Amino acid sequence: MIIAAATDYRAAAQRRLPPFLFHYIDGGAYAEHTLMRNVADLAEIALRQRVLRNMSELSLETRLFNETLAMPVALAPVGLAGMFARRGEVQAAKAAAAKGVPFTLSTVSVCPIEEVAPAIDRPLWFQLYVLKDRGFMKNALERAKAAGVTTLVFTVDMPVPGARYRDAHSGMSGPNAPLRRMLQTMTHPRWAWDVGLLGRPHDLGNISAYRGHPIGLADYIGWLGDNFDPSISWQDLQWIRDFWDGPMVIKGILDPQDARDAVSFGADGIVVSNHGGRQLDGVLSSARALPAIAAAVKGQLAILADSGVRSGLDVVRMLALGADCVLLGRAFIYALAAAGGAGVSHLLELIEKEMRVAMVLTGAKSISEISAESLVRELGH
Repeated sequence: MIIAAATDYRAAAQRRLPPFLFHYIDGGAYAEHTLMRNVADLAEIALRQRVLRNMSELSLETRLFNETLAMPVALAPVGLAGMFARRGEVQAAKAAAAKGVPFTLSTVSVCPIEEVAPAIDRPLWFQLYVLKDRGFMKNALERAKAAGVTTLVFTVDMPVPGARYRDAHSGMSGPNAPLRRMLQTMTHPRWAWDVGLLGRPHDLGNISAYRGHPIGLADYIGWLGDNFDPSISWQDLQWIRDFWDGPMVIKGILDPQDARDAVSFGADGIVVSNHGGRQLDGVLSSARALPAIAAAVKGQLAILADSGVRSGLDVVRMLALGADCVLLGRAFIYALAAAGGAGVSHLLELIEKEMRVAMVLTGAKSISEISAESLVRELGH
């Protein structure tokens, strides 16, 4: 298959992965309306074309949390990334570091912090959930500090797991799930050899390190349900803010008042996100939520955004709507599943090229020049 655009990687990933894994990453919550809106709403954002602007000098570099990023993009935390390619978190982190952008390691990664951090030559970001087991949270924070993690991304939109019906149909969960997964693996021999056999161990590395024994895929869904904490409030985050002396980002903000609360709390950044449509179906897309949040808190902390981003054009749209940086989730996982670290590297090259074209044709010579002025504000502008 010819990969000419970032969006081509989805079909390539679907062919390579057993269905339970493809639909796990591809699906959303309930009827998946928000999942679809994330993509559709971004696509409807019209860019304002400008010409004859002397765009010979163009820079995608930006500064964020005392880091220089080659472009305002980071790889989002994605659970079980090590199941999509052999030691997938390491491969993706290396590709991101080589491109000069951050990689965010998920709490529920296959590869533990201690495996990923030494593999790259730039700071690692780490994502953490609020869990009932505060001992695990403290252990994870201590290990993150010891590994040189600079930025903590705290996900707050998952006090309970979303209802992901597609997982029950695919074999990720539901009746006879282990048998169904085994049968699917047998019909996908390339994945079975490269990841299923050579990519072991297939456990939740960060959690296994704390528990002292492997926590595998069979335990994954149950562990999530047992440990997420619906009683979480801003007060519960204060001990983490006191413990963590680096940048702290609150991920899962969709309402301007929650963004203001993040400022009051002392967060260094927020991620405008609906968890890729995987939590509460029917909420606003990130693209629709972002402008009001930017109007409320722009300049008071860093604004990051994700959900629905599939291309460099989408990155530019999010920046124009008010984001300072954009997280790629599904987009990079599709590429990782299709072609490993080389796929992620190629994806980032495509994102950069698409951003450059969009910037030239909207007259933005630098990231700071991408703004609401880069958008068509009314029909017939």
